[in-house]
Amino acid sequence: MSKQIQDAYIVAATRLPIGRRNGYFKTTRPDDMLAHCIKSVLAQVPEIDPARIGDVVGGCALPEAEQGLNVTRMGAILAGLPKSVPGVQVNRFCSSGLQAVAMAADRIRVGEEDIMIGCGTETMSMVTMLGNKVVLNPALYDNPEHKGVPMGMGLTAENVAEQWTVSREDQDEFAYQSHQKAIAGIDNGTFAAETTPYTVQQHLPDPETGGIKVIERVVKDDEGVRRDINQEKLAKLRPVFSAKGSVTAGNSSQMSDGAAAVVMVSEKVLKELNLTPMARFVSFAVRGVPPEIMGIGPIEAIPAVLNKSGIKLDDVDWIELNEAFASQSLAVIRTCGLNPEKVNPLGGAIATGHPLGATGAVKTATLVHAMKRENLKYGLVTMCIGHGMGAAGIFEAV
Repeated sequence: MSKQIQDAYIVAATRLPIGRRNGYFKTTRPDDMLAHCIKSVLAQVPEIDPARIGDVVGGCALPEAEQGLNVTRMGAILAGLPKSVPGVQVNRFCSSGLQAVAMAADRIRVGEEDIMIGCGTETMSMVTMLGNKVVLNPALYDNPEHKGVPMGMGLTAENVAEQWTVSREDQDEFAYQSHQKAIAGIDNGTFAAETTPYTVQQHLPDPETGGIKVIERVVKDDEGVRRDINQEKLAKLRPVFSAKGSVTAGNSSQMSDGAAAVVMVSEKVLKELNLTPMARFVSFAVRGVPPEIMGIGPIEAIPAVLNKSGIKLDDVDWIELNEAFASQSLAVIRTCGLNPEKVNPLGGAIATGHPLGATGAVKTATLVHAMKRENLKYGLVTMCIGHGMGAAGIFEAV
């Protein structure tokens, strides 16, 4: 017997400060980061009995080594959730965190669960960009039609810059503005509500005692934001993927470590526990594009999610567009007709960082807090995805 679709509401959301690769969190495990997020986000809604959580759905783009063996389940156990609460790890590369949120919401929407956690975690310090062992199918190299699949994402960003005529100057200016907006967000304390501080520990030899000393440091701000950045410095950076290209380390997203989590409930639980919702999950869409221009994925995903939700682009008040590269961000903004003033008002991944599988959950936390703070109605999270895809999710403040 079919069940009527019901609404899923976000009642709590948080993220960690994002660390640079080999920075803040270079010795912090991804399951520990996730556990801290889960504990912190549940502390925002003490009315919820953790034993009632139906599942913890977590995104992770490189599920191996410290991130393998179902890192979501490990994080849930380390967070102290009852062993009866399961966990599942999902991977859709850069949209894994948003995919996790959407999957958690869907379990509520179809009436199978009443309380869910959607989350994501990623350490690019411990697990490198391509993982520890890369074994692509040789057929992907032999068939010219599949040439974009094994292509490095930096080269796909160059392809987008060329095909969409995005200049080096425009890319550098976009990157500069991303940092300036993020700096303002830090200095104004705007990120504080969405961010949970983390105490980082270092274990170092102590020559005086012959033992081990523990040094603790509380981190609360995104580590990648550069206060010394300017257009002149950006212009001096050399292209890193093509000798005559325009994509540099300065106008690309940063490799990062981070985690985020949101708690979602049904309307029944919302009323039962008298919870105040932050946002309603509206709709989610994923679409495919040629892998060699993977950065334009949101060009297909954004119209798809708007069509599903029946919401017009002009009605969207805040857009979290993951800045994988400035070239693809600008191509998406221009092609979709996005209002630049609504896109990443607090900066994006070029400044704050891109912890791959966690990013979608990070952006969701940023969005729902922004809509609550600014009294906005609709918000959008969107990103391109490796191997040629794009994802987009819409949320409504309530």
